[in-house]
Amino acid sequence: MNQLSSINQKNTSSFNKLQKRIRHNTGKAIADFNMIEDGDKVMVCLSGGKDSYTMLDVLLHMQKVAPISFSIIAVNLDQKQPGFPEHVLPEYLTKLGVDFEVVEEDTYSIVIDKVPEGKTTCALCSRLRRGILYNTATRLNATKIALGHHRDDMLETLFLNMFNGGQLKSMPPKLVSDDGKQMVIRPLAYCAEQDISAYSQHLEFPIIPCNLCGSQENLQRKVIKGMLQDWQQRFPGRIESMAKALQNVVPSHLADNSEFDFVNLKTQSMPFVNGDIGFDPPEFTSPDLIKAHKAASLDITNI
Repeated sequence: MNQLSSINQKNTSSFNKLQKRIRHNTGKAIADFNMIEDGDKVMVCLSGGKDSYTMLDVLLHMQKVAPISFSIIAVNLDQKQPGFPEHVLPEYLTKLGVDFEVVEEDTYSIVIDKVPEGKTTCALCSRLRRGILYNTATRLNATKIALGHHRDDMLETLFLNMFNGGQLKSMPPKLVSDDGKQMVIRPLAYCAEQDISAYSQHLEFPIIPCNLCGSQENLQRKVIKGMLQDWQQRFPGRIESMAKALQNVVPSHLADNSEFDFVNLKTQSMPFVNGDIGFDPPEFTSPDLIKAHKAASLDITNI
């Protein structure tokens, strides 16, 4: 076997593992949160970015192998941004044989008119886009609206809300719209952005950049993204741990009276679920930790 063949085999093997991981994580998220049910019509929101392309690709695979039957319609919102390549998505989707619709709404002019120069356009742009997509889903009789947000997006949103909004809130994998009529799902909730980027590059999706967002280099989300990437580089595994924390919330150890009844909290004669662990026997397996615990116990006894 020559060197080129060896490299090609290695690259193929690496991609197969990547594809399997993304498909597994997407399938697990769909199952864990019951995102897609038999008979659903899923409106896949396709922006032209790496995330939505990956989501569509994986959902098309799921459609073939899933034990349930559901239909897919891809929807792109043409916001009339200058230089937007209108032909890219229709050509791509036609080649795939996917049912699709392009919705044309000039939100770009509205955003430019309403938002002062230099200010972040994302909030208004997102609100306008969301309203149009909800109306489109109603018109198309779609039962689910699939968005391409991934695990890293969810963590970035968590910190954005903590730092700037004073809320412990992220992007949920599944939610109902404010009017109660639409169900939004995020099938890539368990997928890492790094995996999605590698997957997109390998499959050479025809990426369309967002001129509105891409022109604003000082967005807070980019600052948060840089912070998380720095943490991950210096402390491998931190992103995974934080993502896991989103599914392991303990209201009794926070400070929200609406989520836990601190006011009426009383002592009791039996063990209290999620109570203080000060009286629980430690469970150590490492000899060093066992030795350290014994030393700490002696210190406490001598106080």
